[in-house]
Amino acid sequence: MRVGLISDTHAPRRWRRCPDAVARAVDGVELILHAGDVCVPSVLDELAAIAPVQAVLGNNDGPEVAAWGAPETLELELAGVRVGMIHDSGAKQGRVARMRRRFPTADLVVFGHSHIPWDDSADGLRVVNPGSPTDRRRQPHGTVALLDLADARVRGLTFVDVT
Repeated sequence: MRVGLISDTHAPRRWRRCPDAVARAVDGVELILHAGDVCVPSVLDELAAIAPVQAVLGNNDGPEVAAWGAPETLELELAGVRVGMIHDSGAKQGRVARMRRRFPTADLVVFGHSHIPWDDSADGLRVVNPGSPTDRRRQPHGTVALLDLADARVRGLTFVDVT
């Protein structure tokens, strides 16, 4: 199963419409996970035209994004991989252990908030932030991530530069 990971689109200030590079990056995925700070639900509608979308609320998301169907946290199983999703995972120090406590049965946690692409693992848990496609902050590029899942394992993770 191929999954697109995206976070921190910050529409309409940073995302007026789905950037072509983002649409190309997630073309062909079976599911898109948005880790919050959508800001307006039309972003999720645009992404849903590409593939089904699951999203969580970010600190800049209001009741419209919640009404679209985004909870504060999400737990789902994809290709046998138990996935947890949250927007803000807290400080870098102790992140994996903190996410293990928050999602005790997860194999993978997807988060956002920092706009910094990040991938770390410990004690059977992988924690990933796809970065932001539209607000790269101090990063060299805006990014999304592509996740390959099969046989209850993460088979691959690729960060894709979209700016």
